[in-house]
Amino acid sequence: MRQKRILIDMDEVMADVIPKFTTIYEREMGKPLLKEDYYGKKIYDVEGAKHLRGFLSEKGFFADLPVMPNSREVIQELMGEYEVFIVTAAMEFKNSFVDKYEWLEKHFPFIHFRNIVFCGQKGMIKADYMIDDHVRNMEAFEGHGLLYTSFHNVYEKRYTRVNNWLEIREFFKIEGAL
Repeated sequence: MRQKRILIDMDEVMADVIPKFTTIYEREMGKPLLKEDYYGKKIYDVEGAKHLRGFLSEKGFFADLPVMPNSREVIQELMGEYEVFIVTAAMEFKNSFVDKYEWLEKHFPFIHFRNIVFCGQKGMIKADYMIDDHVRNMEAFEGHGLLYTSFHNVYEKRYTRVNNWLEIREFFKIEGAL
């Protein structure tokens, strides 16, 4: 019998883009960014900030993002029970390939390169579970989606919600050492 398969998104699930976008917003817009300004949307969807989305295409944008708390430990634990693949929709931002791959090598060296998938459409990959922050990926996925809470998806009610990696551990009933 095969192990059940889990797909895990990178941005806003394993890697925290909010601090970087907050810094860019404040530098470019010349004013502080409050959480209530972008609650329910992406930071670049705040009025007057559409151009900030362009920073996603810059080489280096994804290289130094902070690791989400407990993600490293919980993913390692999941790998003991499940077949785990990191699946990131990197096709839209071609400069993200090397950044993301090197970020994974640095922060998640225990994930084999064969378990990293760069794609444009995650729904084509067959798995039992997917942990992602984007509803569009859940809509195209045939397995059980776990929606990782991020500011842009707070109003979504259709999927099983997880707010952090400890909740993911609990969902999968993994006994951890944290």
